Amino acid sequence: MSKIFKYSKNFYVLFTLFFIIWMVFIDSNDIVSQFKLGSKLKELKNQKEFYLERKEKIKADREELMSNYELLEKFARERYYMKKKTEDLYVVVEE
Repeated sequence: MSKIFKYSKNFYVLFTLFFIIWMVFIDSNDIVSQFKLGSKLKELKNQKEFYLERKEKIKADREELMSNYELLEKFARERYYMKKKTEDLYVVVEE
């Protein structure tokens, strides 16, 4: 018990304890914030991988569309409802 009182009066021990408590719990870069930022970083890395894969797929689809005129025409008709001048276009919406 006397050892605790002996160390509790030492300025360096008190300052070190205060500093550790400050850095772990009070500071803006505390442990809880670091864990949250780490999980956010992991989530963003997963999203990055997803979007890079999607980007590659879109590039491949674009190359295929630009090389095949019939596929490009089919894509334009289905996606953007384009038509030839002599055609009529009817859009059926299912409820």
